[in-house]
Amino acid sequence: MNTPTAATLVAPFPTLATVLWRGRAHGQLHPLRQLALAAAGSALLALAAKVQIPFYPVPLTMQTFVVLALGMAFGCKLGALTVLLYLAEGAAGLPVFAGAPGKGAGLAYMLGPTGGYLLGFVAAAAACGFLAERGWDRRASTTFAAMLAGNLLIYACGLAWLGTVVGWDKPVLALGLYPFLPGDALKIALAVVALPGAWKAINR
Repeated sequence: MNTPTAATLVAPFPTLATVLWRGRAHGQLHPLRQLALAAAGSALLALAAKVQIPFYPVPLTMQTFVVLALGMAFGCKLGALTVLLYLAEGAAGLPVFAGAPGKGAGLAYMLGPTGGYLLGFVAAAAACGFLAERGWDRRASTTFAAMLAGNLLIYACGLAWLGTVVGWDKPVLALGLYPFLPGDALKIALAVVALPGAWKAINR
């Protein structure tokens, strides 16, 4: 498998989902298969939001990892649509968000302090999918860069909205950034191992 170079930035690579389901590197998934993947991905996102792993300084969820990994495995369009389906389920009142229904559900939850992070999920999945379609999930170094870019998009959207909701006179970074950095570093490290490892297994 070719590794990404400057010359391949405009030449899409097949995604993991395409290769694993179709069994070949070219062509697109049938729309019904895309729908099935989007439904499965949205369910996985809901599960990841509910599971908390003891960690320091705050409990660890795997939701951002799933968002970014789905983007890279599904590609730009399908990755973003999967996250949009997840958000649509939440907007409809289904208890798919972290803390829901106890901390609210539906549009009221989405317009709360964490709403910006949810919007950032869409942008991050699309960005990571775009980079994966340029071969960035084949190597550890480019996987790291893609995951870092995805996290930055999530935090940019999340912190901008959080500051608007709670007020910029509050310690926004202490509330919405610093406590989550150790966990995000661990999730990036996991992706750096898992995604290139999956491609190596396929190539063998």
